[in-house]
Amino acid sequence: MSAKPILEAVLFAAGHPLTYEVLAEAAECMTSEVKEILSAMASEYSDHANERGIQLVMYKDSCQLCTKEEHIDKIRTALGVRSGGNLSRSSMETLAIVAYHQPVTRSYIDSVRGIDSNYSVNNLTDKGLIEVCGRLDAPGRPSLYRTTDNFLRIFGITSLDELPPVELFAVPEVKTDVLAAGEAHTVENEEALEADSEIDELDEGQSEE
Repeated sequence: MSAKPILEAVLFAAGHPLTYEVLAEAAECMTSEVKEILSAMASEYSDHANERGIQLVMYKDSCQLCTKEEHIDKIRTALGVRSGGNLSRSSMETLAIVAYHQPVTRSYIDSVRGIDSNYSVNNLTDKGLIEVCGRLDAPGRPSLYRTTDNFLRIFGITSLDELPPVELFAVPEVKTDVLAAGEAHTVENEEALEADSEIDELDEGQSEE
């Protein structure tokens, strides 16, 4: 049996990213050969002429077979899946800082946002979007954070090189007194924002029911 159907079957059954080494072992061939086969499969799935509802997303060290984004509404309707679970603004800000400046410490995130980000960092870590990747060689040896493969998968990209240019998010200068007011926020304010976001999502879900 050729390697292609084996790779397709294993990826379909897994439902999550698998490393090329694991796939090579399953197909009993070299890792380099597996990557070539998977690259051809990815092109085949992405060819609009084939009208496929799935795609093969390839990352640096792994790949995953998943559905195409344009079918998300039909999938949710068929499976009875409610929308929701979106990140709050504070978590998105923290995630953006990590994504564009990684690896970073929590104190660096705090300095950029002007607010304690401990709650957001812990929330993103729990969701598997960021992870500790080492420690900074400085007093106290603070943890360094980076994004995960799960972050790439959820945002539909295969590498950090596909992130939009940071210039797209440039904003006008803010007056000094406004910035000072923003810096006066505490971690309790951030937790309240997170809680409000979760309540809004719960209310939305109940209204749908």
